[in-house]
Amino acid sequence: MTNRWKPSATVAAIIEQQGRFLLVEEHTPEGLRLNNPAGHLDEGESLVEACAREALEETMHVFTPTHLLGVYLSRFQRQAGPAMAAEDITYLRFAFCGTLGALQAGRHLDTGIVRTLWLSRDELRASATRHRSPLVLQCVEDYVRGQRYPLSLIHTDISVINPQPFATVTNL
Repeated sequence: MTNRWKPSATVAAIIEQQGRFLLVEEHTPEGLRLNNPAGHLDEGESLVEACAREALEETMHVFTPTHLLGVYLSRFQRQAGPAMAAEDITYLRFAFCGTLGALQAGRHLDTGIVRTLWLSRDELRASATRHRSPLVLQCVEDYVRGQRYPLSLIHTDISVINPQPFATVTNL
């Protein structure tokens, strides 16, 4: 059997208040980078749940997705380093916008996140060389253009949340 190519499914929260966007500064193998609050889809959760969870873990704020901003595909190639193999990863990103809730006292930023910061679109454009991926700015630009899709476009089957064991066949 040949290996099947599978992109990494990720979610991102595009959070804006008064013309500024909430970003995270995080450690990566390429150094400190700026990113939208984002991360991978975990087993057993919907895309909306994953986005809310990632935003909370990375910003310590409750985030409620209200719209799908877009679906993005991006490829990242990391060169091999002294203690690191080369990587060729394709990300399938589902970006959401929504409402930011209260800071959750007693929480800590997720591992690797150094801090959160608010940047204007101009500041975001000026810092493009520090972005984790080109999708950081692309999602913000789409948000500013007013791109929004209803969450009803996304369907999560109950089998994702409540998987049933495989039926076994018995010989009679």
